[in-house]
Amino acid sequence: MIKSMTGYGIANFENERYIISAEIKTLNSKFLDLNLRSPRQFSDREIEVRALVSDVLERGKVNLNIEFSSKDSSELPVSINQGLFETYFSTYKLMGSQVGVEESNDIFRMALQAPNVVTSISEKSDDPEEWEMVKKTIVEAAKNCDGFRKDEGDTLYHKFKENLQIIRDGLTSIQEEEPKRKERIKSRVRNNFKEWMEENSFDENRFEQELIYYFEKLDITEEIVRLSTHLDYFQKIMDAASSQGKKLGFISQEIGREINTIGSKANDAAIQRHVIVMKDELEKIKEQALNII
Repeated sequence: MIKSMTGYGIANFENERYIISAEIKTLNSKFLDLNLRSPRQFSDREIEVRALVSDVLERGKVNLNIEFSSKDSSELPVSINQGLFETYFSTYKLMGSQVGVEESNDIFRMALQAPNVVTSISEKSDDPEEWEMVKKTIVEAAKNCDGFRKDEGDTLYHKFKENLQIIRDGLTSIQEEEPKRKERIKSRVRNNFKEWMEENSFDENRFEQELIYYFEKLDITEEIVRLSTHLDYFQKIMDAASSQGKKLGFISQEIGREINTIGSKANDAAIQRHVIVMKDELEKIKEQALNII
């Protein structure tokens, strides 16, 4: 099973006292990178929130927005300094009359918006029931986000399978082409050296040894076997119980190394065409593997 790091989850809670909402958006990141927006009364709870989120979402760039509103309208969520407001209003009104301006509505708005007239109440919440409900809402949103990630992971899983199959098909074509490549090399060597060997004295045994050494340098049998093994291992990790994006990234690097070696050692146009297709599919895998948990 693989899970994407891209996700979205939302959860809401409401009772007779308050309304709570938690919204989570996630993107890929090497570690858990939490960006938290919450009401002032919960500003000291970030460490606890991080623990709640990491238990469910593991890693990724996480944007969490918490909204909390009380249904109790008997108290304002702000503090109004009435004496300071009256001072501002009187001063502005006097200044307006001196220059012939008597728009009291504008003066009222200016006095209300003056510094320190209206301030937010920043007292911490001391109600444990409030925080418990907020925690439950956060966890529910995280689980919904995790479900979204699993669905995205299923989509990526099928894409990876298609990419792997194309690479496997290319590998099969290379295996079929390999005997033909060897014959082309032998034919080319024979033609190039036939006249020269007839005109010059040459140790045939030594020449055969040199040919064997040359063919060993061009042999791609080991690379083909290793590439097939890496593809099988990639599939095995995709089917594992837990998502292992970093391991998939490492395996894809090894796959790329074998594909590149096959292309350089083969030095054959027919095989190179298959190598290009395989490399293109591998780049798609590498790009998407960065988004796997």
